[in-house]
Amino acid sequence: MVAGHHTMSVATEACPSPKLHTRLRLWEFADRYVFEPVDGLADLFLSVDRTNGSMSLVEELPPRGPSTNPKVRIVFGVIGVLKLAVRSYFLVITGRDCVGSYLGHAIFKLTGLKVLPCNNSLNTSSAEQKKMESEFSELLDAAERTIGLYFSYDVNLTLTSQRLHDLGDQFKSLPLWRQNIANTVPIGNDSTSILQNLQAYPLDSFKAEPRFLWNGYLLEPLIENKLHQYLLPVIQGSFQSIHAEVGSEKVNVTLIARRCTRRIGIYELFFVEGTRMWRRGADPEGYAANFVESEQIMQSKEFTASYVQVRGSMPFLWEQIVDLTYKPSFDVVRVEEAPRVLERHFHDLQKKYGAVVAVDLVNTDQNESSSFFSSKKQEKCVSFH
Repeated sequence: MVAGHHTMSVATEACPSPKLHTRLRLWEFADRYVFEPVDGLADLFLSVDRTNGSMSLVEELPPRGPSTNPKVRIVFGVIGVLKLAVRSYFLVITGRDCVGSYLGHAIFKLTGLKVLPCNNSLNTSSAEQKKMESEFSELLDAAERTIGLYFSYDVNLTLTSQRLHDLGDQFKSLPLWRQNIANTVPIGNDSTSILQNLQAYPLDSFKAEPRFLWNGYLLEPLIENKLHQYLLPVIQGSFQSIHAEVGSEKVNVTLIARRCTRRIGIYELFFVEGTRMWRRGADPEGYAANFVESEQIMQSKEFTASYVQVRGSMPFLWEQIVDLTYKPSFDVVRVEEAPRVLERHFHDLQKKYGAVVAVDLVNTDQNESSSFFSSKKQEKCVSFH
């Protein structure tokens, strides 16, 4: 299923948000990791205890001598902290490529990721906990090979250009991870009073779009420690930016695909290609599997035009067992709930995108023509639209 809408607005200048660290020197001491900013943005160092994962800002590096020979490397940001059964793991960016710009801001593709373990209570853990930790650790090896991750130090990639425009300059002065106004905040509220009383609203009311914030869970320990200059939002998907000419006009064209974090497992979280078969349909709340928001942006002079499409698995309850056949068979489950699930799905779309045009991508000319997807039952499910 695909749905889309378009918007056009005049580009505006935003107040700068607090600068994120773009380059750090990582010192790996025996008892701690220390992140030293080398971008000139701060004098404080981030110290992480390797025994319990606790974090603190310190004014200087630990003493170094012949007996302490720490490893040193340059990293380009902190993805976040992953807490498993008995250990915590810091995920840091070790490689990046600039792949273009989004609304005038540099966009980077993550090309290297390193997992830094903190031992915590592994030595005193039970055999069952150690076994569980070992199994999770194998998945972390996959995390270092995750593809399709993009980020920016200056603009919130989780939001479409229209949503960024609607935020206004005052909200753009917030840290990137807080640049969002959720539906829980009354629309009529004065933005100045909201900014002055942020603590009165739920934390998720001001958080980069959770659906497309790939490292949302990983950022929580950094948020709790108020490490705002290390809170780097990351999306998973794709990004392309090209320059073209239409007649005498120079046009910048940007294509962004944002992969939704809902209804994916740990394996799908770390890999983009070849994993759609592991999730099908929607859950009882109407959230569709394999949901992607694609945005095409055209910029010319002071004007910005945006066209947004979303796609996902057919939004009702069905399942498919993957086998070696070209078109594996599928089963619709709890058919009686299909209208309610589909209604929730479309209400969610309308709430977030306004009016949408839905396109059915199911092949009705071959074997699928006799399926539930093209039957009268499906037509009844969508008749209320």
